[in-house]
Amino acid sequence: MRKIAILFVLFTTALVESKAQCPRIISRAKWGARAATSAVLPNRPAPWVVIHHSEGAHCTTDSGCAQQMRNIQSYHIDSNGWSDIGYNWCVGENGAAYEGRGWGRQGAHAPKYNDRSVGICMLGSFMDVVPNVAARRAAQSLIQCGISLGHIDSSYWLIGHRQVKDTDCPGNALFKEIHSWSRFKSNV
Repeated sequence: MRKIAILFVLFTTALVESKAQCPRIISRAKWGARAATSAVLPNRPAPWVVIHHSEGAHCTTDSGCAQQMRNIQSYHIDSNGWSDIGYNWCVGENGAAYEGRGWGRQGAHAPKYNDRSVGICMLGSFMDVVPNVAARRAAQSLIQCGISLGHIDSSYWLIGHRQVKDTDCPGNALFKEIHSWSRFKSNV
């Protein structure tokens, strides 16, 4: 009976994720995340999606993106003193979405918006170039996935990090690109 229950849960989860049209998700365990030291629950569904860039190296392979995730997490924990990586999700130019804090934990990516937003970081520096098509599609698919799973409000607003903090993030080219994305809000 227990095996049937486990199979049902696995089947139901796979069905929900396939209906949600989620991008390929790389779990914390698969990219080698360190354990978080705290978990604050966010307000859900989130009315805001905040786009970032990592300003680090671009990555186009699973191993390269996993290494970038570990580097960012180490910087956020060891240098910033945070409990974990600051972003809810990161997206690589390999077309995969990397679970940061995930859907169920509050991020540390956009002051005054952390408790009511999902932070999506594009892995790489996007001052002069936009992320490749695979990364842009994965990020947009991740937003739709979040809506389908009830983590992002269907009437959400999309903004760039620079709109809520004095920074050049998410980079000039990426910021210009997200102006054309669905639900972009120019005035915050």
